[in-house]
Amino acid sequence: MNPLVSIHDKVFGLVETAGTWLLPLLARFVFAAVLLVYYWNSGLTKLGDGLFGLFSPSIGAYSQIFPKQLEAVGYDVSQLGLSHWAIVMAGTYAEFLLPLLIVIGLFTRLAALGMIGFVVVQSLTDIYGHGATDLATLGAWFDNQPSSVIMDQRLFWVFTLGILVIRGAGVLSVDALLRSRAQNVATA
Repeated sequence: MNPLVSIHDKVFGLVETAGTWLLPLLARFVFAAVLLVYYWNSGLTKLGDGLFGLFSPSIGAYSQIFPKQLEAVGYDVSQLGLSHWAIVMAGTYAEFLLPLLIVIGLFTRLAALGMIGFVVVQSLTDIYGHGATDLATLGAWFDNQPSSVIMDQRLFWVFTLGILVIRGAGVLSVDALLRSRAQNVATA
């Protein structure tokens, strides 16, 4: 039995060693493969027309982020305040910037933490702003139905992002490059 345990320990010792650099890289790959285009497309729907659309969000942006408030003012965006505009712009920019930072591995822990916050706010907006309370969309954990958008899918998103918060971007990242340069400067 000891040889079997020894082989097990050696094999999985190598897996664990590889996992320290491979797991963050795979988490960033999964994020890029599943969520990068999703968030960038969502951000594009929020931009207004032309070059100044970067500073003038579309009505769709307000309807996605503040559905009830927009309806209350008769879909007249000019009736919403500066704080609404600032939140819409911050959310729109976050949909472009945070995923980019995660994919290239720059400020990865902070970007992943920001994305976790974004997913939580997105989910709460879906539930309370858009009324996504039907069981198929909202779902529940431990319900034998793994296909709900909010409780099931977004838990996987947050788990993947949590790996990046805990482990960082890994060795193949801008963070690692900057860390290496900083150490070289410190030892020089």
